[in-house]
Amino acid sequence: MQKTVNILNRKARFEYEVLDKYTAGIVLAGSEIKSIRLGKASIAESFCEFHEHELFAINTNIEMYAYSRNFSHAPKSERKLLLNKKELKSLLKSVQNKGLTIIPLRLFTNEKGLAKLEIGLCRGKKNYDKRETMKERDTKRDLDRIKKAF
Repeated sequence: MQKTVNILNRKARFEYEVLDKYTAGIVLAGSEIKSIRLGKASIAESFCEFHEHELFAINTNIEMYAYSRNFSHAPKSERKLLLNKKELKSLLKSVQNKGLTIIPLRLFTNEKGLAKLEIGLCRGKKNYDKRETMKERDTKRDLDRIKKAF
């Protein structure tokens, strides 16, 4: 098993403009934490929604743990996120009023071994913003190649 797990949502940085970041705990069942520690999770297509003033991560894929017998879990079930009441209220206001969305950016384990999810309050990018991001990435790659050549 890995000591630290750092699973990124690379697609989110391209599709959305991140306005604010929060770190939330996740309510996991049974063998899910073991699968996360092995790196068998994906947050590429996940998003967050409110259900009765509670925040849930939806479409977070945590694979089945191979060695579990009785306590297996559903890979794409909804998982409750743990935040302070003040943070939940501010997120709920911004999602309802401004039309923003909450996207998981990173799934990691902290120094205590607990699974945490870094979520971002995001606004969708337009097509010209995406093209600009690709152009910046290409120029950075070209500059790095030139620097490496010298």
